[in-house]
Amino acid sequence: MFHSPAAAPLAVLALLAAAPQTAHAAEAPVAFDIAAGPLDKALEHYSRQSGRPLLYAAGTVKGLRAPALKGRLDPDEALRRLIAGSQLVVDRTARGSIVLRPAGAPRSAAELPTAPIALQAGPDAGSESGQDEGGEDEAARTEGAAGEIAEVVVTGSHLRGVKDGPSAVVVLDAGELARRGFATLDESLASLPQNFGGGGTPTSLLAGADGLGTNSLAASGVNLRGLGSDATLVLVNGRRMAGTGSKGDFADLSAIPMVAVERVEVLLDGASALYGSDAVGGVVNIRLRKDFDGAETRLRYGIASGGEAQETQASQAFGRTWSSGRALIAYERYRREALPAAARDFAASADLRAFGGQDRRILYGAPGNVVRLDAATSTYVPIYAIRPGAAAAATTAAQFAAGAVNLENPRRDVDLLPQDRRDSLYGYVAQSLTPTLEIEADVRYTRRDFRFRSLPATGVLTIRPNNPHYVALPGLAAQQIAYGYGADLGPVISAGYAESLGSSLGATAELAGDWRLAAYGAFAQEVGTRRYSNTLNTRFLNEALGTTPDDPATAYSPARDGYFNPYGAGAANSRAVLDFIGSGFTQTTNRSRVATVSLQADGTLFAAPGGPARLAVGLQWRKETFDQKSLAFTSTLTPRAAGKPPSQREVAAAFAELRLPLVGEANARPLLRRLELSLAGRVERYDDVGAAADPKLGLIWKPTEDLSLRASYGASFRAPTLVEVTEAGSIGASFLQRGTARTLSVIRYGGNRDLEPETATSWSAGLDYAPSRWPGLRLELNWFDTQFKQRIGRPALEHVNTALTDPAFAPFVRFVDPTSAADLAEVAALIGDPSFAFPGAFPAQAYGAIIDARYVNTAATHVSGLDLSGVYRFDRGQDRFTAALSATWITAFEQTLTPVSAAVSTLDRAGEPVDLRARASLDWRRGAWGAGLTLNYVDGYDDGAGGRVAPWTSLDLQGRWVSAAGAGPLNGLSLSLSVRNLFDADPPFYDSPQGVGFDAANAGPLGRVISLTLAKVW
Repeated sequence: MFHSPAAAPLAVLALLAAAPQTAHAAEAPVAFDIAAGPLDKALEHYSRQSGRPLLYAAGTVKGLRAPALKGRLDPDEALRRLIAGSQLVVDRTARGSIVLRPAGAPRSAAELPTAPIALQAGPDAGSESGQDEGGEDEAARTEGAAGEIAEVVVTGSHLRGVKDGPSAVVVLDAGELARRGFATLDESLASLPQNFGGGGTPTSLLAGADGLGTNSLAASGVNLRGLGSDATLVLVNGRRMAGTGSKGDFADLSAIPMVAVERVEVLLDGASALYGSDAVGGVVNIRLRKDFDGAETRLRYGIASGGEAQETQASQAFGRTWSSGRALIAYERYRREALPAAARDFAASADLRAFGGQDRRILYGAPGNVVRLDAATSTYVPIYAIRPGAAAAATTAAQFAAGAVNLENPRRDVDLLPQDRRDSLYGYVAQSLTPTLEIEADVRYTRRDFRFRSLPATGVLTIRPNNPHYVALPGLAAQQIAYGYGADLGPVISAGYAESLGSSLGATAELAGDWRLAAYGAFAQEVGTRRYSNTLNTRFLNEALGTTPDDPATAYSPARDGYFNPYGAGAANSRAVLDFIGSGFTQTTNRSRVATVSLQADGTLFAAPGGPARLAVGLQWRKETFDQKSLAFTSTLTPRAAGKPPSQREVAAAFAELRLPLVGEANARPLLRRLELSLAGRVERYDDVGAAADPKLGLIWKPTEDLSLRASYGASFRAPTLVEVTEAGSIGASFLQRGTARTLSVIRYGGNRDLEPETATSWSAGLDYAPSRWPGLRLELNWFDTQFKQRIGRPALEHVNTALTDPAFAPFVRFVDPTSAADLAEVAALIGDPSFAFPGAFPAQAYGAIIDARYVNTAATHVSGLDLSGVYRFDRGQDRFTAALSATWITAFEQTLTPVSAAVSTLDRAGEPVDLRARASLDWRRGAWGAGLTLNYVDGYDDGAGGRVAPWTSLDLQGRWVSAAGAGPLNGLSLSLSVRNLFDADPPFYDSPQGVGFDAANAGPLGRVISLTLAKVW
């Protein structure tokens, strides 16, 4: 019989790592490095390195020894080798947990003893946060586990020892990240059905789908439920990252090196009651590696369709563990070439008629068009097309075609994805000073350099007879020419860098009973610079045109060096002229910092009817700073610097969480096997925008051993960013769509010190079903509903394509009458303001609207839907299969854009979330070989113009091989070949107003991507 007295505790080794959205998925080979020695120590290292929880009675391994194990192995094979000759056997329960027992010992719960069983600490005990969907949850519910896990902390809770939570959590471990075939963490998370790709991505930025343009550093965020990248809180080992971009309002996932990632936990519920501001759409907690013995080398090469966007990635990790501590250091280098728009038919030209769309080429080109301003619509109308023929430039009136128009493709030389160069370094060390006190420290640094080509400079210039190239035309004393400088200067070059730093120092101390005190100090910083070059200096342009007299302050003389000729096709001007007018640039540097001090205690409060009631209490203090400096050389004689003192705030917080088991094993009854209540609350006080208090309530009810039901309610908030509160006023301009025409509009920007925090209420309910009659099967269903109010925004700017035509934006739009002296005076004052970005580019009469894009609490969003996930593991002889499904069905996505507008459904519209996204996979393993096939699906939706954007289906394929242990020079070697988008399916066509033939929020332009990864454990 299997004996387990209280003195022989059941060990739960719970370094938790699991498959995505499911409890168990096919596991990739793992790098093992375990020294020969006592079996209990070997099993601890096995659990840490594989990420698998194990259950066994400590007495069963006492006195046993394990052989050395080094190499890249299937986790099952590795475990078999460790226990070979020990007379132990491995069982997998109906829910997939792994149990070690002596040969001949009982398997069923009924045969296990009913005496209390104390559970030993897991190897990753006391970590900042962590959840394994099917890790500690499954272990705690395994047959015969009569106690509770006392050391595990889950994302969505501050408590150790909780079995699971009332909110859904998705987990991607290192193996699953590798199986997805992506080189970077942001790409892997983008494949989650719950993550929306609109905003906060390089693709959205370069394709013109990011209307706000705050992603100045081409960073990669995560946008759960489509509520905004700034409404998803991203943590690294439970610590906040500093924000990126021109507002510092979201975390850049591309700053995290893949070599350092152990797993990613995604909490799909509002959680401000636990984590504070920004946790409205959910929380992403990135767990970095802490435990590794030996060395590991990884090499990867990838290439997209047409030989584009080539990727190279190399990483090296070194780790060491000893009896009282551990240390790890890892380095990663990543390189990806740009993806030119010309390499993709659907994005190579703004003339989309070949795909069934419109011709979205523009009249600003070379050769250009002589235009007049239509006062009724404030748009420029072409009256002559300049046709120089074979000559370099038009020189006679006969070379001007009356009533015709030249159309220019502005996307000819631009990029769809930037060139990226990234270097990352990560280090970690932990040391136990006494049996009850441990300290740990970590540091992470990434430098990312980027470069991409964006739309060339355009404008309307005025040429008069004093320019020697002037060609007289009937009825015109001077001419206005719509001109594009792409043929002269080429595209505008955007280049820069982003530096990300994160570090922390923490300590944990064991107190009386099972209470533990944890404290840490953390610092994070993001610094980024972006420079727009190869663009105009309008002051120099006016001098070269002769619009202004020869400026003695410049070294340039039009009479000597040449006048600018606007009548050509890109070869009419000398290099000296072009270098002079094209010397403009704009450079902006942002710095965001977060410093945090945290103190927390948790442990058992009292004995409740269903088990120990556990409490966590804590205090936090946080200081946030943001500063921005700029250098502009667009309209002045010399570069003009601008900046302001750093804006900053301090935040103090107190939080508490209680888990109350009302029904547990001791008082279970039919249809009431478990009933547990969770209560949490947090108060945060900001020294600039006031305080917020948020509760969260959760309930778990388990009517049978196979079925668990859960529900939660919570309030969340997002505090205004420092930029939204303190940003200095500025003025810009843009052509906005107005019916079939485009109207030049003045846009006012700036912060608002009267802003209040955004608020949200979230409801969720779900079930987990793991039928004992079908071992290996697990199904999960989750319903969610979030009401997000008082949203901070700039409505007219966020919806630029409809701002001038939709009455909902009337409070933020004022149309200008060019014949009104008062209107012209107002426009003149705005474009004459020192903060105006484009002085001299257009006359006051050219503007038809004034847009107020200053920040206000104005909007509301309501989103609800269902998440479905399932996994089924089964064996056929020596073949192991795992079938998995993950899908999100959004039933409502409604937005109230302004206080005077009605709620409008934006679901299934271009640039907005679609109703259904799904990912289904089948994975096979046999010995050293493995393969997987994944289907990705995005449902079709309206294009906003009476048509449809078709559904998008793509297939991913991967093959894997891992060497057997002891295979000589090949020992520890593994190889994987991944093919994403196997059949090179183009994204569904969308007639984008930006002239790009796909919806960058819901599809990608890469096409087929083939990658080869080689790894070696030393």
